[in-house]
Amino acid sequence: MKRALISVSDKTGVTEFAKELVALDYEIISTGGTKTALEEAGVPVIGVEEVTDFPEMLDGRVKTLHPAIHGALLARRDHESHMEALHAHHIETIDVVCVNLYPFQETITRKDVTLEEAIENIDIGGPSMLRSASKNYAAVTVVVDKNDYAAVLEELRTHGATTFATRERLAAKVFRHTAAYDALIAEYLTEQAGETFPEKITLTYDLKQPLRYGENPHQKAAFYAEPIAKYDAISTAEQLHGKELSYNNIKDADAALKIAAEFEEPVAVAVKHMNPCGVGVGDTIETAFLRAYEADRTSIFGGIIALNREVDQQTAEHLSEIFLEIVLAPSFSAEALDILTKKKNIRLLVLPFTKTKPNLEKTSVIGGLLVQDGDTQVEDIATYEVVTKAQPTEEEWKALLTQWKIVKHVKSNAIVVGNDKQTLGIGAGQMNRIGSAVIALEQAGEKSHGAVLASDAFFPMNDTVEAAAKAGIKAIIQPGGSIKDKESIEMADQYGVAMVVTHVRHFKH
Repeated sequence: MKRALISVSDKTGVTEFAKELVALDYEIISTGGTKTALEEAGVPVIGVEEVTDFPEMLDGRVKTLHPAIHGALLARRDHESHMEALHAHHIETIDVVCVNLYPFQETITRKDVTLEEAIENIDIGGPSMLRSASKNYAAVTVVVDKNDYAAVLEELRTHGATTFATRERLAAKVFRHTAAYDALIAEYLTEQAGETFPEKITLTYDLKQPLRYGENPHQKAAFYAEPIAKYDAISTAEQLHGKELSYNNIKDADAALKIAAEFEEPVAVAVKHMNPCGVGVGDTIETAFLRAYEADRTSIFGGIIALNREVDQQTAEHLSEIFLEIVLAPSFSAEALDILTKKKNIRLLVLPFTKTKPNLEKTSVIGGLLVQDGDTQVEDIATYEVVTKAQPTEEEWKALLTQWKIVKHVKSNAIVVGNDKQTLGIGAGQMNRIGSAVIALEQAGEKSHGAVLASDAFFPMNDTVEAAAKAGIKAIIQPGGSIKDKESIEMADQYGVAMVVTHVRHFKH
C-alpha cells in the first residue's frame, strides 16, 4: 500500500481528503490533534510514533524529526542505494504529504500575544516535512493548501498518481509557503530585537488580485498585499461598488490617502497621476470637496478623491456630477450610496482612516530595494524660524501650515500656492524650482494675490521668491539651507513678503 502523512493545524476538509485517500488504498500516518480528528471521523490512522518507534517528546516539539519520516520522504526511488538503505532500516516510503503549519501569523496579530506564545507557534517539524517532500517531488506529492485537495484526488482517481507537472507546481507552492512563513518569523523577531535595517531583509506579500494590466495595456500586473495589516492602506480597503481597481488606480488612491491622512479637520483630496490637483478643507466634508473642486476644475476630471469624513447626500450629489475613477472615504451614508451607485463604473472604497502612516517605505529599483523611514516626522512649529522683517499674520500662518502639509506629498521639485482653505496652484516634478513655481503661480492666476507659497526644498536662487512676490504672494514657507538663503531672504524683504524656514526638507521622488 502507498502511504500518506497528514498533519494539519487548519483541519478544514482534511477528514474528507483522508477518507478519499483510504478509498484509494492509502495508509494514513498522522499525529497529535490531526490523528484524533481523523480517528473520530472513522479514518484508520497509524500514529507517527508507530512509524518512528519513538515517542513524542518535549511537549510535542519533537515527533516527526526522525529518519523513519525524512528517509521515507527524501529517498530517491530511482537510486538503488537509497532503496536498499530504506530496506535495511525497515523504512517504508511516504508518497503523499499533507501538512499545514502552526498559526504563527494568526497568533502574532492578537493584541494580547506574548513573546512566549509567538515562539511556541513557530513550526519546526511541519516545514521540515514539507521541504523534504518538496525536494523529492519527482516521487512525492506534497499538499500545503486545502484548495488543492480536490485536484490531487481527481488525478489519483483518474491516473493512479499525480502528474509530474502537478507535483512540480505543488512543490513550488510549498517553498513559497515556507519562505513566507519564515519571512514573517524573521520580521517579528527582528522587530522584537529592535533592528530597523538588518543585514538581510525578508519580505512576503499575498496575492490580493490580478490586474487587467499595469501602467500601460502591454504590461502585465498584479496587486500584492502585506499579510498582516498594520495600518490603513488601499490593500485593506473594502470596495463597495464599481469596476476592479487598476494598477494606476491603486497608486493614485495610495497618494490621495497619504495626503488626506495629514489632516484632522474635514479634507477632500483630488489626485491625478500621483500628484494632488486640488485639496480643500472646511467645516464640513461638502465644503471641503467644493473647495478641492474649485482648486482645479479641469484636472479633477477622471481623478481619485479621498475624503476623511463620511460622504453624505449633499457631497454625493456634487461627486456624481463629474467623472471620477474612485471615491475613498471612511463611510458612505445610505443616501450617498444610492446616488453614487447609479454610476456603473465609479469605484467606492471605504477605509477607517485610523492609522495610515507606515513606519517604513519600500521602493523597488532595478536589482534592488530602497527602504527608508516614512516621512512621518511630527514637526514642532516652535522650531520654525521667521527670517524676514515681515511677520506672517495669523491667517497667513494657518495658510502656511496647511500648504506645508500638502507640498510634502507633491513630486519634487514641488511648489504649492494656496490659502488656509484650499490649494490654488500646484507645480510638480519639474527639473528646476522656478519651473514648478511658474506652473503653480500661473494656475493660481489672480488668486495668488494675498495667498501663500510652500516649497518642498530650499531655493537655490532668489528667482522663485521674486516671481512669487510679483504674483502677489504674501508669505512663503520653505526648509532653508541653501548657500544663497541670504539672497532669497533679501528678495523677500525687498517685496515685504514674510518667509518661514522650517529646517525640514520634504523631497518626494
